[in-house]
Amino acid sequence: MTRKIFVGGVPVGGGERVKIQSMTTARTSDTAAVLGQIGALAAAGCDIVRVAVLDEADARAIRIIKESSPLPVVADIHFSARLAVLAIENGADKVRINPGNIGGEDKIVLVADCVKAHRIPVRVGANTGSIEKGFLEKYGRSARALVESALCNVGILEKHGISDIAISVKASDVPLTVRAYELLSERCDYPLHLGVTEAGTKESGVVKSSIGIGALLLKGIGDTIRVSLSADPVEEIYAAKRILRALGLEENFADVVACPTCGRCEWDCMALAEKVERRAFGSDKRCKIAVMGCVVNGPGEAADADLGIAGGKDGCLIFRKGEPEAKVPRERAEEEFLKRVDELLGR
Repeated sequence: MTRKIFVGGVPVGGGERVKIQSMTTARTSDTAAVLGQIGALAAAGCDIVRVAVLDEADARAIRIIKESSPLPVVADIHFSARLAVLAIENGADKVRINPGNIGGEDKIVLVADCVKAHRIPVRVGANTGSIEKGFLEKYGRSARALVESALCNVGILEKHGISDIAISVKASDVPLTVRAYELLSERCDYPLHLGVTEAGTKESGVVKSSIGIGALLLKGIGDTIRVSLSADPVEEIYAAKRILRALGLEENFADVVACPTCGRCEWDCMALAEKVERRAFGSDKRCKIAVMGCVVNGPGEAADADLGIAGGKDGCLIFRKGEPEAKVPRERAEEEFLKRVDELLGR
């Protein structure tokens, strides 16, 4: 089991549930836009939010953002230990530094002293685009290089009295990412922040992230995750929640199952399945809803569903726990089923 740290009041590691993170895309100094994004992320189920700090205006804006943010705020720093210090002094709940570009030990010590004074955690975030030169020359662009680079800088923080640390070792290459986290988990007990960096667009990025993050979580590796997408940050939260649900790591939700359909399907069950999923996604009611294409084996395949529907030539059969409840004409199937879905979800 990993150590536990606290980002604001949010526990990470130590056997706590896996926390979901994302990052705002608006310029941090545009506090109104950032707070709007944070509100949307919180409503979608985000636990921790990160903001980019490019200059002093961004760092100082954190104080204003913290006054209204419903989520702990992490300052993302590259190239400047001075900006890291300024962000922390303005109330950041955590700071992320990259060992490949923050500077030498003297720069890391500046951050360490400020982190210690304000009693906040720090994430050492290494990625293949910024592996320190010595490790890159010795190990090449590899999982070993990522891990050694990260742990070297963790060692400097430890030497200066910092123990509230999280680590990430991300790559855009999924197998390399998985191997790096496997190696890292063997070398330390710090909480690990999982992700596949630069994963891509919504479609391809979700696939890469699901494979990489999912493979690690199935092995018990990982305490907090970010699905990095070239898309609206809220889409990252939706994807992360779906990953956790598929792995059985999130229990209180409405699970919507649907068959892939085939030539036996004589009604538009796919459209209904999509509507049901959208309706049920935000619910914390633990239940199972099934939308099946035909009556040949639909009810049997979804016998444990709290509510289900299966279509046929003569109409659709609505059932509960595998037992028929009503037979309705196809033209009324959507209306009747969605009404029952809302009742099940308590709406």
